[in-house]
Amino acid sequence: MRVTSLVLSFLLVAAAAAAQDADRSVKDGGIKIPGWKGRVDRRPASQGKTIADSRLVAEGNALRLSVGPAGNFWNPAHTASGNYEVKATFKEHKMAASHPHSYGIFIGGADLESDNETLMYCIAYGNGTYSVKTFRGAKVTTLVDRAATDALKKADANGESTNEIGWRVKDGNAACVINGTEVKSFARAEVIGDDKLTSTDGGYGIRVSHNLELTVSGLAKK
Repeated sequence: MRVTSLVLSFLLVAAAAAAQDADRSVKDGGIKIPGWKGRVDRRPASQGKTIADSRLVAEGNALRLSVGPAGNFWNPAHTASGNYEVKATFKEHKMAASHPHSYGIFIGGADLESDNETLMYCIAYGNGTYSVKTFRGAKVTTLVDRAATDALKKADANGESTNEIGWRVKDGNAACVINGTEVKSFARAEVIGDDKLTSTDGGYGIRVSHNLELTVSGLAKK
């Protein structure tokens, strides 16, 4: 009986934690900036939500993102090819959540509104770790899985953090750059393939986990 009670208690706690961090729906959601687009992940984790459950608005020269389900935001006019660098500064505002959420930049975007979209992103978590993954349709390939780096500024006691995240593509290599430091570099052959990117050329934009409050400033290519 005691074992049964312990198992039941564990299941109740786990269910409560999952419910607390379920994808939210943001009031007055949708993309409020002309030209911008968004798409939630095409996986069960999105819990039936759509891009209208998040909100993207202009905040001066910056972008304010109130995120429900995880997804991508981009402007089709933003493309990069050859040797280039793209980056932005992300300020994560205080959120009540049971685990760290992530934010960052994607590159190599193609067919982003189709079932065969491709992109590669570098994302940071408030606990001082980062990940790199590629999307190729429904296929997700993990290149770096939550590795720690001193380049990241961890969330403070209020759960807030500010980090500059980007990509540097140069002479056949693509490097994730955090606060000016190349934390991981890949040869193009490592990121291009049947289950990965078609090219490091393409669209770039913002990649976010769910339930985030972010201000994104300085999104630019050079």
